[in-house]
Amino acid sequence: MRNPPFRQPGRFFKGNLHTHSTRSDGALELEAVVAAYRERDYDFLALTDHFLAPFDFPITDTRAFRDTNFTTLLGAELHAPETEHGEFWHLLAVGLPLDFAPTEPEETGPTLAARAAAAGAFVGIAHPAWYTLTLADALSIKVAHAVETYNTNCAADNDTGDSWELYELLLAAGQRLNAYATDDAHFDPALPDAFGGWVQVRAEQLEPEALLAALKAGHYYSSQGPEIHDITIENGDAVVRCSPCSVVMLTGATYHVARERGEGLTEVRLPLGQFHRSYARLTVIDAAGKRAWSNPYWLD
Repeated sequence: MRNPPFRQPGRFFKGNLHTHSTRSDGALELEAVVAAYRERDYDFLALTDHFLAPFDFPITDTRAFRDTNFTTLLGAELHAPETEHGEFWHLLAVGLPLDFAPTEPEETGPTLAARAAAAGAFVGIAHPAWYTLTLADALSIKVAHAVETYNTNCAADNDTGDSWELYELLLAAGQRLNAYATDDAHFDPALPDAFGGWVQVRAEQLEPEALLAALKAGHYYSSQGPEIHDITIENGDAVVRCSPCSVVMLTGATYHVARERGEGLTEVRLPLGQFHRSYARLTVIDAAGKRAWSNPYWLD
């Protein structure tokens, strides 16, 4: 397994990568959004308003809210025409400079993603299931770091919070992408879309540069609640240590799976043999049905 986050120096920091304020279509001012996440003991937040002309192409400046116990990453949700279904692209870009230029009329999703990556951003394919992004569309993005595989807002909006199927198709096509969970919180009182999915990023310091580098390197896992404490390789097995869970499983290409079920599982040994020359990723499920997911571990 290559560069697992559990082998990296530092500690895990909890953060949300996708959030909106009144700078675009969110219901709360940015100060209230930041306060809400701080009160829930998040370590960092990316406030990613919609980068569109009606909102004056905002890169929402949250630097004033940084201190030794909490920090922010600058970013936006980028849009350009158009997908195979005639929809605007939705691309998460975290780590953008404040002077990132507005989208040009001729820009497409792939070219906009490439420009964001060149500017230093962590680029994610945002909530693809929500607007039925096709595999061909997703494959046209050549510079993405990850796919938004769980989105709290989309789960509440129209039951499309889970984008794992497209993600697995991308892996099967040879794309070595990571995955992340997030909120996409708008704080509409009629739609509970906050605090439902997050990332735990392994870094030495709670600083934007360190967090961004760790995100790009895949040194994180995603969660709705459970904690993954460690994954090690011992004699051809993956040894998983986690908070108490009911299911611990490794999945890979097609139908391959190794799993254990029980009550209060905190340490499990799973064989890796069937994943040889492919990949495996970990899912743990607690008694309440909440999940945590690792990024893929490539075994070639």
